[in-house]
Amino acid sequence: MEFNNPTREEIGKLLRKAGNIAVVGLSDKSDRTSYMVAEAMQSRGYRIIPVNPQVQGEILGETVYATLADIPEPVDIVNVFRREEFCEDVARDAADIKANVLWLQLGIHSDEAVQIAAENGMTAVTNRCIKVEDSIVLRGAGRG
Repeated sequence: MEFNNPTREEIGKLLRKAGNIAVVGLSDKSDRTSYMVAEAMQSRGYRIIPVNPQVQGEILGETVYATLADIPEPVDIVNVFRREEFCEDVARDAADIKANVLWLQLGIHSDEAVQIAAENGMTAVTNRCIKVEDSIVLRGAGRG
């Protein structure tokens, strides 16, 4: 099965509806791409929920969770900053918490994760930067 990302219009709708974005692999180091992207999305009005078992406390003023299952509230988008070999497990975890969107960041694609997303009613976006897409489709205004 050939995978195609949602259209820019569809991505805009996903972002407008997003309340909580869980960022899997969010670093607590401000020079890392995951931190810079999450910080930009937070400044645009999105609620960022850090997921990183290596970090305790807070990142960007938000409580860090070790796993998606530990998050005590609904998650709309699971934004993944992990290597491809970890994406299948993240997709299963995202399905378990009934996330709406599985978003694999720029440079990341996993056919297995896409299939798991499809089988569980999630929209998959791969090899795209959520910050760049937000800038393009919503002109950086966030959910506005």
